Amino acid sequence: MTVERFRYDDDIVRKFVWATVIWGLVGMLVGVLIAFQLAFWKANLGIPYLTFGRLRPLHTNAVIFAFAGNSFFAGMYYASQRLLKTRMFSDKLSRIHFWGWQLIIVAAAITLPLGITTSKEYAELEWPIDLAITAVWVVMAINYFGTIFKRRERHLYVAIWFFIASIVTVAVLHIFNSLELPVSMTKSYSVYAGVQDALVQWWYGHNAVAFFLTTPFLGLMYYFMPKAAEGPIYSYRLSIIHFWSLIFLYIWAGPHHLLFTSLPDWAQTMGMLFSLMLIAPSWGGMINGLLTLRGAWHKLREDPILKFMVVAITFYGMSTFEGPMLSIKSLNKLSHYTDWTISHVHGGALGWNGFLTYGMIYWLIPRLYGRELYSKKLATAHFWMGLLGILIYMLSMYIAGVTQGLMWLDFDNEGYLKYPNFVETVIAIVPLYWIRMFGGMLYLGGALVMLYNVVKTISGVTVPEDTEAEATPYERKPLVGSFHYRLEAKPVLLTVLATIAILIGGVAETIPMMAIESNVPSISSVKPYTPLELVGRDIYIREGCNNCHSQMIRPLRAEVERYGEYSKSGEFVYDHPHLWGSKRTGPDLHRVGGKYPNLWHLRHMEDPRAIVADSIMPAYQWLLENKMNLGDVKAKVNAMKHLGVPYDRDTVENAKKIAEAQAAEIGADLAASGVEGMDDKEITALIAYLQRLGTDIKK
Repeated sequence: MTVERFRYDDDIVRKFVWATVIWGLVGMLVGVLIAFQLAFWKANLGIPYLTFGRLRPLHTNAVIFAFAGNSFFAGMYYASQRLLKTRMFSDKLSRIHFWGWQLIIVAAAITLPLGITTSKEYAELEWPIDLAITAVWVVMAINYFGTIFKRRERHLYVAIWFFIASIVTVAVLHIFNSLELPVSMTKSYSVYAGVQDALVQWWYGHNAVAFFLTTPFLGLMYYFMPKAAEGPIYSYRLSIIHFWSLIFLYIWAGPHHLLFTSLPDWAQTMGMLFSLMLIAPSWGGMINGLLTLRGAWHKLREDPILKFMVVAITFYGMSTFEGPMLSIKSLNKLSHYTDWTISHVHGGALGWNGFLTYGMIYWLIPRLYGRELYSKKLATAHFWMGLLGILIYMLSMYIAGVTQGLMWLDFDNEGYLKYPNFVETVIAIVPLYWIRMFGGMLYLGGALVMLYNVVKTISGVTVPEDTEAEATPYERKPLVGSFHYRLEAKPVLLTVLATIAILIGGVAETIPMMAIESNVPSISSVKPYTPLELVGRDIYIREGCNNCHSQMIRPLRAEVERYGEYSKSGEFVYDHPHLWGSKRTGPDLHRVGGKYPNLWHLRHMEDPRAIVADSIMPAYQWLLENKMNLGDVKAKVNAMKHLGVPYDRDTVENAKKIAEAQAAEIGADLAASGVEGMDDKEITALIAYLQRLGTDIKK
């Protein structure tokens, strides 16, 4: 039989490994900075581009798409070539993928601090960058599936199944969640409104975690864990059950992010039930990974790579148990909007994604550069620094979250809120923010130790040539065996079936929300935002206020007592996008309209401590100095009209004049209170928006 000789493309793997290391340090450094800002508000420095509200999405995007994304691509390119016994389909497409992805990350790093954002969590990048993501993803998909079709190994190993499901599902999620109507090169509005937008966003947001941070990393686990353990995966049958049940169930669970909100009860219950069912396949994968070490546990004491991987898989199991538990309504009532969720998310990101990445990098570097790792002791030190950092971080935020939840819900013996002032709950957890920052610094320190170790490993090394390999050509023979065994040799059918599996849940949840009018009962008193309020809303989004404030009062006694009447789905029908929020570092704002005079809002934005002595909110003095831009207000109103907001022709044509007239009214009120010259400032538009919130249903 003919044996063909070829070379794997190791250069592309090296590129993605180094991108992972560099962007990981950047993302973690920004994370430490924003942790510092929560503990010490002065760290916002009074600079618009460095406030918590603008940097928080930069941190999440850098860690998810830059650090974890490049890690996924590095491992996928390395493992797939060897599993398929072929070089990648196209070296040119591989490099377009690499450089295109890095340019997207740079674009995110520039635009997000500038306040150019859609506000949609984990999908904040504006429409030109969304198009670039789509183009690069298509290039990567063509290259990947082209590689599968030119393979020399007939059967696809389990890691390939997870890579295929990830590529297809992320494409579907990104396209449907990013449907938006552009207003300008830097501004767009989601085509969905209110409750529909919230459902689509968390269908995307939850499954971005599922199919960008979970399934691709499971693919990496199924390849690199057996390699590090020097033995086969524990159970082939368990891997089949794990794969199909996971990708089918995961896509249904998004609504558990919206429990006790205005989302219809049937959707909330569906999200909760499927979240609970996810425990079984998730733990099946964890067991499959850990039992791969059977007979090799003795290596764990000396091998830092196995230490990283075993702890990573353990954190995967912990996170995939805690997530479903937090989706139980009685527990979610306590945890939602608190730092408990932050603890949970970082357990997955730092423990599962981070540690699996580090184990993979330590395994890859000697093989990519032909030299033994410089120091196993440093790698072990990195392991312990990282693990201690994770535990300190998670424990502090867990305590903070439980403290917040209990204080928010607590009543005294006479039936009054025990902590009516929200700031009391903030003061209680600030010491824990300092502890969290220390944990983050320790984890970052471990990553710096890894950088030193890797640099020393490759110091003076001439980059080796691509790895030589040989394999027999692909041969078509009659397949004998189980259905799944035969399916593994049919990548097109496998991809189609995986796509159907992930589409069922999304279709079942989103179509009824879009098509059945009774899911969003109309409220006749709810009217569209005025042109000035629309401008103010965009300023609110630009400054990232939604990162700390929710606009969703849950139907809980404590929330109604604190904030006012609970939120109704019909109140949000003109909100493109929704701003329900996922974290309360500050109080909910849905009923803030009319609660305070205009001057209160101005002073609060100028210096929060002048209004609330112990506030940790940054000051926004520039809003009192910057002139508001009304040049595109007509285009904004017109875009909203095209999205179904019932503006009449006169409002569209005279949007600027209408905005100026309302601004003059607010400016006159501020002047009467002693602050003049605010008629054309951004603060006036923001005040107009804040004063509108929640007032449409007030009697």
